[in-house]
Amino acid sequence: MKRQTKSEIRNQKSETVLFAVTGMSPAVITETVWALAHEKPAVFPDRIIVVTTVAGRAAIQRELFDTGIWDKLRAALAPKIRVHPRSSVKPLRFGTTADDIRVFTRGDAHGRSVELEDIRTPADNEAAADFLLCQLRSFTENPDVSLICSIAGGRKTMGTLLYACLSLIGRETDRLTHVLVSEPYDDVRLRPRFYFPTQPAAKLLTPDGEKLPAIKARIDLADVPFVPLRNLFREELGRLPGGFLRLVDRCRRDVRRQLVESVRLLISRSQPLIEINGNPIDLTPMEQAAMLFLAKRATDGAPPFAKYLEALEPFRDFCHTLRRQCPANNFADWRGRLPLDSLNQAVAENDDVILRKIRDGIRSKLLKHGFGAAEADLFLPRKGRFGIDLSPARIRIQN
Repeated sequence: MKRQTKSEIRNQKSETVLFAVTGMSPAVITETVWALAHEKPAVFPDRIIVVTTVAGRAAIQRELFDTGIWDKLRAALAPKIRVHPRSSVKPLRFGTTADDIRVFTRGDAHGRSVELEDIRTPADNEAAADFLLCQLRSFTENPDVSLICSIAGGRKTMGTLLYACLSLIGRETDRLTHVLVSEPYDDVRLRPRFYFPTQPAAKLLTPDGEKLPAIKARIDLADVPFVPLRNLFREELGRLPGGFLRLVDRCRRDVRRQLVESVRLLISRSQPLIEINGNPIDLTPMEQAAMLFLAKRATDGAPPFAKYLEALEPFRDFCHTLRRQCPANNFADWRGRLPLDSLNQAVAENDDVILRKIRDGIRSKLLKHGFGAAEADLFLPRKGRFGIDLSPARIRIQN
């Protein structure tokens, strides 16, 4: 008996799903399916799920089903498909049901769910993100489903949100793809439009009257890399789905917590120098004083200031104390170079700009030393909060 290859044997325990977002150009569906079928080994999704708008659904019905294009594509690919003899289900299952074509929805003022005609407003974007997250979760939580996501169609917002959702809950085994069609076959003004190289309409007319043979079109499928963050946030993913923004916020907090737990900050009293995880960073006297001020408050368990202005006078007083600790006639001591007059003037004028300049200066040095923005912000005040986020256990002040 001839031994079957992997491409000829379909795993009866798993299902491959092509999950696509589309708008007014349903051709991305046929193009993606064609490209997958011509990979080595060929890939034939068991079913296709398309998420779109009300107008997008009408376009799919009009262009793919009313014209028979979808059936023609299946017929063109049929010779390449090898179905397991014990299986009665053929691949490329796709139709006009609500399960195959899923329309974005959002709640209205009366608490009813309505279908989205388009995605334009911030509220539409949030609703679309929630919808995609919910739809994807049903597949990514099923170990028997292999997922291929396509960001080729629809508004840029749709593809961006799908990328974000798959990054949050996708698995290492899932794919994210974008289909590319050679020019000028990607022109939506072609009559008839291009769907796949062996489509029934073999000649396509350009706006300039040129006739193009469809068979010469080139379709390439690009895999888009993404980082599956689910391994970092298993606790969050195990909870109820919730909304997209809520999950993003929880994951951000988790990232921040993990960053905090990985940091060791050492601050010198004798020289304008800090070390972060063993990496030395030289600071100006004012920047060093600010880091000492913030670190001492953190190790003393003092809460951060709610406003920069609230920190201005205590910081000025702290700098005066540092100056008094400077040995007499020791002109090399960094504390002797603290510009107290500038601090006194800032307090008198109730102007916190000096604190913001200090923060920006430290941040610039951290970024130049290779720290990411999220890491740098752990050590620095931010809007509405003058303090650092490190726990006392992660901070050491040495002479």
